[in-house]
Amino acid sequence: MRTPRLAIIAGALASVFVAGTAHAAAAAPANKPVLTKNPIYKTGRLALKTCEEPPVQSGTEDEARVYFDAVLGCLNQAWAPKLKQAGFAFSKPKFRVTTKLGTPTGCGGFPEGAQALYCPVNKTMTLLLSPNVVEEPSDPVLMLVVAHEYGHHVQKLTGMLRHNKRGEYVLDNPRDLEPVRRTELQAECYAGVFMGSVWDSLGRSQQEFDSLLRSSHSLDLSAIGVKTRSSADQTHGTDANVAYWLKRGFTGKTAGSCNTWTASKGKVR
Repeated sequence: MRTPRLAIIAGALASVFVAGTAHAAAAAPANKPVLTKNPIYKTGRLALKTCEEPPVQSGTEDEARVYFDAVLGCLNQAWAPKLKQAGFAFSKPKFRVTTKLGTPTGCGGFPEGAQALYCPVNKTMTLLLSPNVVEEPSDPVLMLVVAHEYGHHVQKLTGMLRHNKRGEYVLDNPRDLEPVRRTELQAECYAGVFMGSVWDSLGRSQQEFDSLLRSSHSLDLSAIGVKTRSSADQTHGTDANVAYWLKRGFTGKTAGSCNTWTASKGKVR
């Protein structure tokens, strides 16, 4: 395994957080039991403890595809038993890679600035094989990207998502983005649940995970007098809250750690 180079992937992390803005579905109103008391919360820790990563040596597109297919296989093995235990029918998400912006995804063309997205209309995850991804597909940030989008698939299968025919957010109040943040932060927490479950088997260090927690998905513009929140902040939460939910999932290793729908407003800003 190569030494991860988080610096060159910083843009990828920012992009994936922005990607969900238009293409991941929003959840039903926050008072719904399907959100606050979903059976998935009572299924306990993920049982999968080992995920073998294919070696990454030449950084070719084929090698990248093999790597992400392997990670997706681990995600299926980890979440399928829990979904069935909770009484939900399990189905694998489709997974596609593309090298071109504008490629059809089922929720419109693949958008500029995104690294990955999940389309709930056709239950498909699409990942952009940009040059930095091909060069270092085993970087843990990119495992996080895939696991986050898979988190949206878990939300879809458990009835937490609703969307229009284009797969776009459906909001009762378009000006209130709090439900969107609760949805996205839960997907991030689900990513942490998976990564925490298999982390030791990956041979990765605590330092690598700490680097993920410190990564920023939005620009700090306060120094130049800009006080409005970035689009990433508005839809995916502050850096501090993203890190909080990722760590909470990583430590708890259970979907029950990720009930953002009963969390205080301060934890979903």
